[in-house]
Amino acid sequence: MSAESTPIPGEPGGEGRRRKPRSKGRKGLLITAWVAAGILVLGGTGAGYVYFKLNGNIKSVDIDQVLGSARPAKADNGSENILVLGSDTRSGSNRELGGGTDDGSARSDTAMIIHVYEGHKKAAVVSIPRDTLIDRPECTDTDGKEHDAATDVMFNSAYTTGGAACAVKTVETMTDIRMDHYLEVDFSGFEKLVDELGGVTVTTTRDIKDTDSHLDLKAGTHELTGAQALGLVRTRHGVGDGSDLGRIQLQQAFIKALVKQVKSVGVLTSPKKLYDLADTATKAVTTDSDLGSVNSLVSFASGLKGISPSDMTMVTLPVRYDPANPNRVLVQEAKARQIWTALEHDRPIPRSATEDTATGQAKGVVTS
Repeated sequence: MSAESTPIPGEPGGEGRRRKPRSKGRKGLLITAWVAAGILVLGGTGAGYVYFKLNGNIKSVDIDQVLGSARPAKADNGSENILVLGSDTRSGSNRELGGGTDDGSARSDTAMIIHVYEGHKKAAVVSIPRDTLIDRPECTDTDGKEHDAATDVMFNSAYTTGGAACAVKTVETMTDIRMDHYLEVDFSGFEKLVDELGGVTVTTTRDIKDTDSHLDLKAGTHELTGAQALGLVRTRHGVGDGSDLGRIQLQQAFIKALVKQVKSVGVLTSPKKLYDLADTATKAVTTDSDLGSVNSLVSFASGLKGISPSDMTMVTLPVRYDPANPNRVLVQEAKARQIWTALEHDRPIPRSATEDTATGQAKGVVTS
């Protein structure tokens, strides 16, 4: 079942709790998209039982071993590229969120490349629409099973077919850029993380109503619960032209709101809140093996603490609607190459790369 027809259990969308917007002067932290808060506050935990408990929560995959040496070269200037996926598994607690049967299958409904520039003061985020038609390379998953190449298939089929390793290889083939890290967030963990944070504040510039995602928000400022936040980042029919491109616009706005929220949550004054948040965050993520420990995640997060929402450039892969199927999009190769070349050389993404491309018509519907 696709995400656009997936019901959200628990607290139905409803109207968010209205509140006055927080000061726009607060600085946030870019901690690889949705798990920003939980990873940052791990720095406040001590050694002993808590450390080992949290360390045991983290799932990791050895992508480097699976992919071998036939990959783009690592940058030598301190910049980094992280592939972030939002996964919708069909097992465990995600079964109700994802729908379908408890067969352990999974799909990647959200994909972003985060480029952290040299000096770690700025970042660029490139969202890849899941409905983008691509040529998927042959790949081997982490269980050693080989998967054939495929032509004109949806981008998210890479993850569904071969998991994290196949997703990384597909992105590296598309971009010719090395993915230094991999971070996956499951949707049930995302919902719990937002609730542990006490909600996330967003402002909607017009009403958003989508019965499929159980979302019903009036125009105005809302403090979203976890279920509402999940509905927001998954809705397609509630805004824009109903495409995945519109949903990406909402996701990008929400990420900036989440990043801003981190700094305003007084987790360090409450040991229990600190632990609950860290416990939820570490259970929600799967990482590459280099980030597969509390110490590694804290060290990685600490290196990004100087990046605020205003330092983040967010774009969508340049695409156009497929004339043969309006539910699919095609990469505008020349414009996409401008983005990949800019990131490869650690330069800002040129404005020309995202002009005159399909947008989904949802920009500005949600602000942080």
